[in-house]
Amino acid sequence: MTTTGKQLFTTLTADGKLTLEVAESQFPAPTGNQVLVKMEAAPINPSDLAILTSAADFENAEYTPGKVAAQMPEPFLSGQKGRHGQRLPAGNEGAGTVIATGDSDMAKALMGARVACVPGSAFSQYAIADAMMCLPLGDHSAEEGASSFVNPMTALGFVETAKMEGHDAIIHLAAASNLGQMLNRICVEDGMKLVNIVRKDEHVELLKSQGATHVVNSSAPTYMADLRAAIAETGAFLGFDPIGGGQASDGVLKAMEQVAASQMGEFSRYGSNQDKKMYMYGRLDLGPTILTPSYGLQWSISGWLLTPFLQRAGMETVVRMRTRVQQNLTTTFASHYKAKVTLEGMLEKDAISDYRQMKTGEKYLVTPWG
Repeated sequence: MTTTGKQLFTTLTADGKLTLEVAESQFPAPTGNQVLVKMEAAPINPSDLAILTSAADFENAEYTPGKVAAQMPEPFLSGQKGRHGQRLPAGNEGAGTVIATGDSDMAKALMGARVACVPGSAFSQYAIADAMMCLPLGDHSAEEGASSFVNPMTALGFVETAKMEGHDAIIHLAAASNLGQMLNRICVEDGMKLVNIVRKDEHVELLKSQGATHVVNSSAPTYMADLRAAIAETGAFLGFDPIGGGQASDGVLKAMEQVAASQMGEFSRYGSNQDKKMYMYGRLDLGPTILTPSYGLQWSISGWLLTPFLQRAGMETVVRMRTRVQQNLTTTFASHYKAKVTLEGMLEKDAISDYRQMKTGEKYLVTPWG
C-alpha cells in the first residue's frame, strides 16, 4: 500500500535552470529494514544547500506558489553535470513518527516511535528511512530531535578523528556556528583542547560565556599573533574548516608552521617536521581554495565527510556516539532555530535569501505539515 503526501524536489537541467518545487508524491510500503516516517520537523543544514540553492541566482528567479526557477552560473553548472536532468529529493535529516515498518525485527521495534532519521528526503510529509539510521527520541519532541544526527555526529566525529590520529587539541573555523558551539561543549566535557576561530567580537563573547578557553577573532588586526599564541599554548596542529574557499585554511597552516618552527633547535630548509593537517568539511565560501605553501613540507589538506567517517569508525563507536547524543539532546547537543517554514514557505524569495546566507545562529526549521 502506498501513501501520498507532499514532497520537495530539486532539478537542474543542462541549460542551467534550477527548479525547486513542492509536488504530490507516492511513498511505497517499507520493506526489510525500512520504516515509513511521518515527518514533523527537518532543519535546513549547509549540506542541504549544495543541491537546494548552490550558487544559483535566486534574486532574479521566477517565483510561483510552491515553485521557483533560477539560473545556475558557470562553473557551478558544469561542476554538477552528474545531476543534470535528475529530479532529486532533499533534506538530509529530520524527525517524525514511524507509521509503518518492514518485516525486520529492528524495523518493527520502531513502530509508533518518534525518531530522528537521515533519509536524504526529509523535506517531505513522509520519508522512507533505514531503521539502522534512526534514533528513538523517547519523550523528546520532533523539534528537539530534528537536528540530532548531522551536527551532533559531525562534532563528535571531529573529536573521535583527533583521538584516532593522536591529537589532544583541535582548531575549528566558523566556530560560533550551531555545530561549533556543540563542539565546544563536547571538548569542555572531554578535556580536548580547542582553538575557536570566529569573525566577530560578539562571537568571542558568546563562546567564552559557554566555557571556551581559546577564542580568536579573524577580523582583528592581531589575528595571526593571537592564533600563534593559542596554537603554542594548546599544541593544536589539526584543524577543521567549513569555509573551504579563500585563505582560511592557508592562514591556519601558516600559523601552525610558525609556531612549530619557533620551537626548533636548528634551522631546516624544509621547515619543521611537525605534521600539520586541515580537514575541509564544507564550502561556506564557494570561491577557489587559495594555498600559498609556506608551511614547510609536512602538511596536508583533506576532505572530511560524516558517512565515510562512520564507516571507518565502526559500529561500536557509532553506537557509543549515538547513545551520547540521545542522552544529551537538550543540553550538549541542543539546536536552536531562527524561523520555521512550511514546504511551500521554503520556496519564498525572502526565506531563500535569508537561509542560504548560513548566518551564525540563524538556522531554519521546516515543518512539512504547516
